[in-house]
Amino acid sequence: MSYAIIGFGEIGQTLARAFARSGIDVSVATTRDPDSFASDAAAIGPEVTAKTLAEAVKADIIFLAVRFQSHPDVAKALPSWQGKIIVDVTNAYGVPDEDLGGQPSARVVARAFAGARVVKGFNHLVAAVLDQSPAVHGGRRVVFLASDDDVASEVGALAENLGFAPIQLGGLSEGGLLVQAHGNSWGHLIFRDLVKFD
Repeated sequence: MSYAIIGFGEIGQTLARAFARSGIDVSVATTRDPDSFASDAAAIGPEVTAKTLAEAVKADIIFLAVRFQSHPDVAKALPSWQGKIIVDVTNAYGVPDEDLGGQPSARVVARAFAGARVVKGFNHLVAAVLDQSPAVHGGRRVVFLASDDDVASEVGALAENLGFAPIQLGGLSEGGLLVQAHGNSWGHLIFRDLVKFD
């Protein structure tokens, strides 16, 4: 499996550090020339490689860590997203519900990335918390995952390799709403910093 993070802002860099902590190789990309952030990527660790957007989207599992409003620009990077797994880390806070057409924001993302299997996840914690070690007092920090496809288990396995405790919430229209930001409201599980003890 190959991995990429699209977006290299606060959340994108936080995710990159999680990969580096676990010794897992990951590509990072934005719509900018990779030379403009290559030194920042290298500073995180040798596992993190700055690439062009066209190169990064070749990965099997792609973390979408851009502003929600920017996801259509990323979707143009490939003519077909068939077979790709997209982990939607975006939050649509401030986006009016009418702009979402009454749909969960992850469904809007899924429509833009037609053919991809979308998992909503890693978006309910602020970057400062997500950046902390997932090992907490003998337990593991929880990340929530929601998907209409069975790939949530694959992303769950990756979450475990990154040191987190994944909890499956069900489909995008049910569990996805619990971790969705939209309009001026937050889902019930947003900001909940939970720890699972085995």
